[in-house]
Amino acid sequence: METNLLIGLRQIKAVSDYQFGKDITDILFDDINQIYFERSSNTNKIRYVYYKNNLLLILRPKNGFFTLTLFSAKKIIKKTSVPKLRVIVLNEISEFIKKGRNAFCKHVVDIDGELRPLDEVIVVNQDDELLGIGKLKVPVSYVKAFSIGVAVNIRKGVNKSKI
Repeated sequence: METNLLIGLRQIKAVSDYQFGKDITDILFDDINQIYFERSSNTNKIRYVYYKNNLLLILRPKNGFFTLTLFSAKKIIKKTSVPKLRVIVLNEISEFIKKGRNAFCKHVVDIDGELRPLDEVIVVNQDDELLGIGKLKVPVSYVKAFSIGVAVNIRKGVNKSKI
């Protein structure tokens, strides 16, 4: 591997370790020979991380953290146990979340206790079926205690066509 690629891999793995933890980083980057990235044409900073031909992660330039994609969420779900990095909602609202609608506190059945507000989360139903990806809006204790308000802003539901 060329030096530039190794430095880039070290950088993105360090961000992933900090943001998601080493276990998730090991899952996402299980085959580093299949990882490549695109840099921004303006800043030359890493912007998109791919695994084979699938978009794995997007680096947000404003804060330097990753956003998950549906592909990365599937990888994580396959290799972790519930509720790691997940917000579990009632089966009855699955279709709404799949369309990209937000998840409300009253619909949350279980949640990873280690999550913090603004963390990237995977939203699944009670059968651990991927519904969408988004950002946690409030602390876990509030999600469990409140019966009103948005728990997760859904960025992408599985039936929505954009990234």
